Amino acid sequence: MYCRCRARAGRLMMCSAKEVVLLTQARTLASPTAPLSRPANVRPSPDPNRSMVTMTTTNDPLEVEAIFQQKWSLRSKIRKELKNMDPIRRSEEDNAIQRIVLGAPWFKASKSLCAYISSAALREVDTSRIVSEVLSKPIEVQKKLYVPRVEERNSNMRMLRITNVDDLIANSMHILEPSLVDSDGKQREDVMEVSDPVDLFILPGLAFDRSGRRLGRGGGYYDIFLKKYQEHAMERKWKHPLLVALSYSLQIIDEGAIAVTSNDFPVDALVTPAGYLPISSAALERGK
Repeated sequence: MYCRCRARAGRLMMCSAKEVVLLTQARTLASPTAPLSRPANVRPSPDPNRSMVTMTTTNDPLEVEAIFQQKWSLRSKIRKELKNMDPIRRSEEDNAIQRIVLGAPWFKASKSLCAYISSAALREVDTSRIVSEVLSKPIEVQKKLYVPRVEERNSNMRMLRITNVDDLIANSMHILEPSLVDSDGKQREDVMEVSDPVDLFILPGLAFDRSGRRLGRGGGYYDIFLKKYQEHAMERKWKHPLLVALSYSLQIIDEGAIAVTSNDFPVDALVTPAGYLPISSAALERGK
């Protein structure tokens, strides 16, 4: 799934500017079964469901503009790296990442999840095997799967349930999204209207660091949606879902290179070709 690539300065929440650093060498592809160790300088958050990231704010318009340019520059570099990624390496990493997800205890234990439908045009980590694994089961025992549908108004994104690949249609950008109605003409179930919590979010992104920072595509769709879902879950006293991002090795960059704002949602864990990287204490616990 995708976020609109057009960055909007007016939606940037302010933070202190930091130097953008991009790794110049892709990390070596490790065995997909080899676990990643948690970096020593990253401690679980007191909130067991959230990552440990520091957010700062400023009202200085020059710093706001610096952040805007910083994120634009980093996105540009990562897109170029992804475009130039060797197809064989991409396929190897896609397979490794999906094997890790499908074999993970937190995936197996989930009864409902939200996951993006990967777009080759956007060079996102492939999720086709993950989606197929869920939908291949009989409906009676199938995990509830909600996938994004993006709307232009106010960076709105909805998560609608699908039970079959035929429930997906291509939008104007040729990216698969759930149709608004099912085969019987009934409105699809919206995750914001369900009576049960979601256990897991599988998230895309352009860049990540090992303390849970995530750089999206600039539209703010996921950050806005996750904030709404968090409020929704708190009102109902639900356990917060695990937020897991999928990342190619070249998308993991130096800590501090991603400017963190009060609007940015950190992730609980990363899955890379080298393994599962838990960041929050919830991710550590559910990874056992």
